[in-house]
Parts: sequence; C-alpha cells; structure tokens
Amino acid sequence: MEHAAAFRIDAPEGDAGTEPPMAILSGDWTTHWMVGDGADEALAAELAGWRDVWLDLTRVRRMDTAGAFAIVRAAGRDGFSLDRLKARPEQRRLIELVDNAHRVEPIVRPEPKGFHSLTIRIGKGVVDLQAEFLDTMAFFGHLLVAAARMVVNLFVAPGKIRWAPIFGQMERAGLDAIPIVAITTFFIGAVVALLGVNMLRQFGAEVFVVELIGVAVLREFNIVITAVLLAGRSASAFAAELGSMKMQQEVDAMQVMGVDPFEALVLPRFMALLITIPLLTFVATLAGLLGGLMVTWTTLDLGPTFFLQRIVDNVGATHFYIALSKAPVMAGVVASIGCRQGLLTGGDVQSLGRRVTAAVVHAIFAIIMLDAAFALVYMELDL
Repeated sequence: MEHAAAFRIDAPEGDAGTEPPMAILSGDWTTHWMVGDGADEALAAELAGWRDVWLDLTRVRRMDTAGAFAIVRAAGRDGFSLDRLKARPEQRRLIELVDNAHRVEPIVRPEPKGFHSLTIRIGKGVVDLQAEFLDTMAFFGHLLVAAARMVVNLFVAPGKIRWAPIFGQMERAGLDAIPIVAITTFFIGAVVALLGVNMLRQFGAEVFVVELIGVAVLREFNIVITAVLLAGRSASAFAAELGSMKMQQEVDAMQVMGVDPFEALVLPRFMALLITIPLLTFVATLAGLLGGLMVTWTTLDLGPTFFLQRIVDNVGATHFYIALSKAPVMAGVVASIGCRQGLLTGGDVQSLGRRVTAAVVHAIFAIIMLDAAFALVYMELDL
C-alpha cells in the first residue's frame, strides 16, 4: 500500500536512550490510513525507550489533525519541541496547532451549590418563561391569521376548506367531552350550593344561595371548568397526536408533498374547539345549575320553580354572556398550546412525554391567568 502511514527509525549505535533517534515518516498520516494498520500505536511503542526524538516529515504526503495528534502524542512524552522537527511549512503549522491544543489544560469550574444554584435556576426559569410566552404568542398570531384566511375562503372558495377533519375533531374534542363536562360541573354546582347553605345559614339568609349558585356557575365555573377539562383532555391529545406524527416524520412528509402542516393539522383542531366550546359551556351551565338545584331542593326545600325564577329575576343572562365572551379565547389557548407543544416534539419518547405534560400544564396556567385578566377587565367595566 503505497499511501499507507509508515515510518523507520534511524537510531545511533549504542544503548537506547543515549542519543536521540531520527524518526523518518512517510505515506499518508491521515485517519483513513492509520485506522487499519495501527501505525500510530507502532510509532509510540517504538519511541517509548528514547528520551528525545527527532522527526522528519518531509516524506509525508498528506496529514490531518488525527495524524498530527498521533505524532505529537508518540514523540512528546517528555514534552514535544518544534526544534526537533523537520517538516514543510504547512506541516509545521499543523503540528504546532495540534500541540498547542494538546497542551491546554481543561478548566474545571465548580458546580454552583446552595443559594447560587437556586438563583441560577430561577434566572433560567424566568428567561425560559419569557421565550415560551413570546413563541406561544407568535404561534397564536399565526393561528389567527390562518383562521381569518379560512373565514375569507368560506365566502370566496368553500372548496378549499378541510371540512372532514374539522367535523371529526368536533366529534372527538367536543361531543365526546359532554359527559365528563356535565358530570364535573354538576358536582361543582352541588359543592357551591352546600358551602353557600352552610355559610348563609349563620345569618338567616339561606335563600340567597340561589344567587350565589347562579353567579358562580353562569359567570365563572361553566367556562373555567370546561376549559380546564379541555386542557387535560384535548390539549394533551393534540400534543400526543402531532408529536407522534413529528416523531414518525409525517409532518416532514407533508411539507415535502406541498401540504401546509399548519393548515392541515392545527387549524382544524382550533376550529373544532372554537365551534364546540360554546356548546360545552352551555351544557356545563345547565349541569351546574342542576347540581345547585338538587342541593337547595333537598336541604332548603326550595322547589325548581322558585329556584329558576330567582335566577331569572336576580341573576339574569348577562353573566352567561360574559362567560361566552371568554370561550373563543379559551379555545384558541387550548388548541394553540396543545398543537405547538406537539410540533416541538423531538425524536424520542421522552420528548413526547415532556411535551404532552407541558401542553396540559401551560394550558391550565394560561386559562387561570386569562380568567383573572377577564375578571379585572369586567370589574372595571362594571359588568
């Protein structure tokens, strides 16, 4: 093999170690030629008994960083010196570069502990929260633009709208969620009624528990409980579905075929939640009022007619309209967070698990924060 890395030793006569030898290298000292024949190990073993080594690289055809490192390591046990090197200028520069990098001592920084570690984690958390918020808002903006384009196509080109996945997602994310939403809000209304009766009985005002139930269910619990259940049910499903598609490279395949994954995957899920969340809110309202009615009927002997009449006279429909005004925002938050976390999934199962968990946690956090913001706004508007 004419290009294989090779060497020969011109050693002076006498015992090894008395005078420095001359190592004459030839061939290609590159990774390709050194891996097979082990020339670097042979050179290191041959020069192990000599204190100083002279190197002649003028016959070397090609040399990369791996070959330079092998030469420096074999000849530099007591410290490699460029004064004992005979080579072309480009070879000398490469040897010098590798030798300088080899001499650099790694900097071992002590791991932060105690309060220092706590402040670092808090700082990273704040920075990550800010970046996550900005990325989510950008994704939500893209979603709103796509939804507006879909509304325009509804009047201009209805054939471009993907009706099949929208209705499919409406059934899965909306209609299939009616039982769990109804049962949960029924017990929430019952619990509010029980607490209200026990508290107001101390003041002889048990009858006002009807107004308490009406305001709590019509204004807050119907939309909040519905959105939280959708966050745990639909946001996690969206993240898992899109994350699995991302892991199997189905999203990349859609892009290669010219299909926009955002309009094909994200927009149908958003439209499905946007259409079905008012229905779920209405179901939650009826179930919550029914739970409160059952408690007041059994504990206070207030009949359904009296209960509903006080709801109509003293509570009204304004609180229900306020809850419905929050529904589109809640639907957009749940859909955008779930789909975004799914599209951020990496190539392993651990990443999928983290993204599904993050989708649920972020969606619930956003729902509570937005509900508090809505409460402040409506309080300033005296609604």
